[in-house]
Amino acid sequence: MELTDQQVERYARHLILDEVGEEGQAKLLESKVLVLGAGGLGSPLLLYLAAAGVGRLGVVDDDRVDLSNLQRQVLHGTADVGRLKTESAAAALARINPEIRIDRIDRRLDPANVDALIAPYDLVADGSDNFGTRFALADACYRAGKTLVYAAILRFDGQLTTFKPYLGPPHPCLRCLHPEPPDDDAIPRCEQAGILGALAGTLGAMQGVEVLKELLGIGESLSGSLLLYDALGASFGRIRFRRSEACPLCSRWRPQSGKAA
Repeated sequence: MELTDQQVERYARHLILDEVGEEGQAKLLESKVLVLGAGGLGSPLLLYLAAAGVGRLGVVDDDRVDLSNLQRQVLHGTADVGRLKTESAAAALARINPEIRIDRIDRRLDPANVDALIAPYDLVADGSDNFGTRFALADACYRAGKTLVYAAILRFDGQLTTFKPYLGPPHPCLRCLHPEPPDDDAIPRCEQAGILGALAGTLGAMQGVEVLKELLGIGESLSGSLLLYDALGASFGRIRFRRSEACPLCSRWRPQSGKAA
């Protein structure tokens, strides 16, 4: 596609990057990304994807804006309290980039609807806050052959990785790290343990970087690496993890057919 004069001006700082250029920007404009959650992680992630010109963004969230959200969920303002998060998010994203398409999905993702919800999109980003949803999404992305960019935050700590197990070995899936979802009651949620508001911005923005890298096919993928961030220590760590031969999901891969058994 040929960029308009207005697009050339809007995306000028992308266009001068050799790794992006006009071809890469055109690829972003034609890309479709589904973001699960318009909260702490989803807010900065969606803002940067919209600003970058990702052409179609799906926003999945069935919640309404609460005053306690505003400490970290920067898509929303005080006037949005009580409003559906997808409605508030769509309005904020349209102010940044009216050219892109926003799909509002005002429902909770679950095992019954996940396959249909992710089907129209090229890539999926997980900003959810419970293990059942995370595992349902990761399993569905494997079945559909879609890249999943995953982030999680609590208190002063965050983690980030990318899952591409549909490509076969050596790429691991979420169940290579955790074969089964932990009990949600065993790990405190942010309303119980607290969270530093700016931490959501840090990890959400980093998640946006990984989404853009995957869409553009540039840089080093985080597949097989779990990036850890300690805000109090101002430090990063990286844990390498492998595809598990005992994985209940991706160990069924058949390289010769490119399909799961």
